[in-house]
Amino acid sequence: MIRLRSLVALSTALVLAAGGPLAAQQQPAPPPSTAPAPAQTSPLPTTTAPNPVADPTRSAAPAPEQAITPPPAGQAAVGTPGRPTLIEKPGEPGDVDEVTLPAKPAAIITGKTKWEEAIVNLTQAFARIEADLGKLGIAPAGRPLAVFTRTDDDGFEFEAMIPVAAAPNPAPAEADGLRFGTTPSGKALRFAHKGSYESIDGTYETLTAYLDAKDIVVQDRFVEEYATDLKDGTDDNLDVNIFALVK
Repeated sequence: MIRLRSLVALSTALVLAAGGPLAAQQQPAPPPSTAPAPAQTSPLPTTTAPNPVADPTRSAAPAPEQAITPPPAGQAAVGTPGRPTLIEKPGEPGDVDEVTLPAKPAAIITGKTKWEEAIVNLTQAFARIEADLGKLGIAPAGRPLAVFTRTDDDGFEFEAMIPVAAAPNPAPAEADGLRFGTTPSGKALRFAHKGSYESIDGTYETLTAYLDAKDIVVQDRFVEEYATDLKDGTDDNLDVNIFALVK
């Protein structure tokens, strides 16, 4: 199965750039905030839903206006109530959004997989997290994420995460590899992928070309947020937010 092999090439390019003139030109990053930053995104056009059309067969007397309640953050993109995405406004394929990711408490499992087994191992990791949260009586509060921490020709290492409203205090003893931490935060570029997981390489190629053209240096890790459930490699209805974290 074709997978994220472009990550390998991009990671190599980032390592070379770290010692080159481009890296020397980068400004020092500001100190991390002590409080989670609110989710922000560059302004995007919005669409206002029209009022319901009056039924000509009914009385001409004015009927009470029916308010249209907007869905919770992220629900319009994911179609799953109660599981918001990190950024409220959904992304559009082909567009690049400058966003600020908030630091969300999350349950985390670390894993490693071959490229051809990525979907199986990621979905198993998310299922383990859900099961462990159920045992602890903690409800998930966001869509699943995978942070790719290391890649090579054979596969990758990852952190599977599911956001929660708050981490338990005191933290429970680590069991089944589960621990609590926070989701990646700070300035990032979002690339929206809509289509099968097998075709996601095309979005990563767009990401790589954009970074090269703009001379943007990013961290050598990437975040995938699954706005719809990760089922199999051929599901054309898959919706994934890919985040490149800016240095």
